[in-house]
Amino acid sequence: MSQPHVVGVGMTRFDAHDRPLAELFGEAAFAAMDDSEIERDAIDAFYLGNAMGGQIEHASHLAPQLASHVGLAGIPCQRFEDACATSSNAFKHAVEAVESGRHEAVLVGGVERCTPETGIDTAEMTTQFATAMHELYEQPVGLSFPGVFGLLTDRHMHEFGTTEEHLAEVAVKNHFHGSLNPDAQHGREITVEDVLDSPVVASPFRLYDCCPFSDGAAALVVTNEETAERAHADGGGEPIAVQGVGHATDIVPIADKIEPGVTQAARDAAEQAYDAAGVGPGDVDVVELHDCFTGAEILATEALGFFDRGEGGPAAAEGRTRIGGELPVNPSGGLKAKGHPIGATGAAQIVELVTQLRGDAGDRQVEDPEVGLAHNLGGDTATTIVSILEVGA
Repeated sequence: MSQPHVVGVGMTRFDAHDRPLAELFGEAAFAAMDDSEIERDAIDAFYLGNAMGGQIEHASHLAPQLASHVGLAGIPCQRFEDACATSSNAFKHAVEAVESGRHEAVLVGGVERCTPETGIDTAEMTTQFATAMHELYEQPVGLSFPGVFGLLTDRHMHEFGTTEEHLAEVAVKNHFHGSLNPDAQHGREITVEDVLDSPVVASPFRLYDCCPFSDGAAALVVTNEETAERAHADGGGEPIAVQGVGHATDIVPIADKIEPGVTQAARDAAEQAYDAAGVGPGDVDVVELHDCFTGAEILATEALGFFDRGEGGPAAAEGRTRIGGELPVNPSGGLKAKGHPIGATGAAQIVELVTQLRGDAGDRQVEDPEVGLAHNLGGDTATTIVSILEVGA
């Protein structure tokens, strides 16, 4: 088995973009390849995450198109689609391809456009997103993703006493982190009062509890250890080892889940990743997790084993998950402030972890991290991928 490493990273600013998908992806891909110092002809596969190109861009065969745009025509290309976990799934398959020896160097990336720059307004885009839910039991009743996560969070609040103020503290923290990130869509600080005074979207969530629609792209280069060492010797960025990737799914629709307030797939994927990496929650120094809604972050910090059940909300309110706290969560600003271009989100989480583990994160740098964890979910918490990266391994 070869040890996979991430040797190059790149991403665009997450925001509204009027550029074609190929140009958006090219900016991230060229940055990642330049950072890796690997020659184009050494990259022997390309795995792309894109969830909604067919519906939004009227382009469903994107992998070879984008490979051609970045000078990689001819190599094996594969598009992955797994709702919001799309590019994490592409990353997982790149890691497995390198581990097995099938490929020595793989370009992995994700790209999506979800803002009104596409010509699709917010109401229609919400309808498009809802296609990731159960077509017989959830779509016909008008359930939206704020509704799905609102139901899960309501149950958590009922069982553990989590409050709207706890939820607001997550938004305040992630907006503060986003204010330190030049690539974040919402680089502006907010207060608890701002959150509690904003309009209700789906109980218990208000506007500032919800992540924005975003456009953007992220990319990275995954190689085996020998290629990583050569690239670093040639001037490439510090290689970061991929120590474990877990992938689990849960029951769909949510009405059939055994415990509605528990995101079981996150618990199962985390257990797989911890076992593969030989670490536990207490060894993790920095986390990028899927905070599509503030309640989702609280559920995830508990499912990943960082806090006991019911303690995720108080932990956020006490500042334990801020930069400078005992476990910085979403130093990039997360989905909430950095933005959420569906197919690019998982790849962008890995880009942020590599940047943090290299010590290159500037004003949002976490102090001396050695182990980082990314958590990315898709659909109504049905798909979860957890990845663990380590510096110096």
